[in-house]
Amino acid sequence: MRHHFNRALFLQFMRFAAVGLSGTAVQYLTLWTGCDHFAVLSAQSASALGYMLGSVVNYVLNYFLTFGSSKSHTEAATKYFSILAVGWTINYGLMGYLPAHLGWNHWVAQLLSTGVVLIWNFSGSKWWAFKH
Repeated sequence: MRHHFNRALFLQFMRFAAVGLSGTAVQYLTLWTGCDHFAVLSAQSASALGYMLGSVVNYVLNYFLTFGSSKSHTEAATKYFSILAVGWTINYGLMGYLPAHLGWNHWVAQLLSTGVVLIWNFSGSKWWAFKH
């Protein structure tokens, strides 16, 4: 059996991940500021807040740069933020469960959560929110 490497899909995923670095930076900065520096938020709450802040930047960049969408912003944003709401829930759940119940360091939990949510958000964005 021969596996076909889809170069266009790989490059689009890499653009999505690169765009996501801006939102991830906002999320990680919020986690560090709220949880580690000022210690006013739990890791779960700081990560959740940072996720929401970063998602707005990511929407604009993904709409134009990653997917070159021609959909109306009403349709694309509604679908995109629906996908991201599920991603937010996954992140929130992992950031609550892994440190509190398994004793994971919150940064290790955040790295795992980021990877899982990256795959979820790309899949939903590609095949639903920004689908041509």
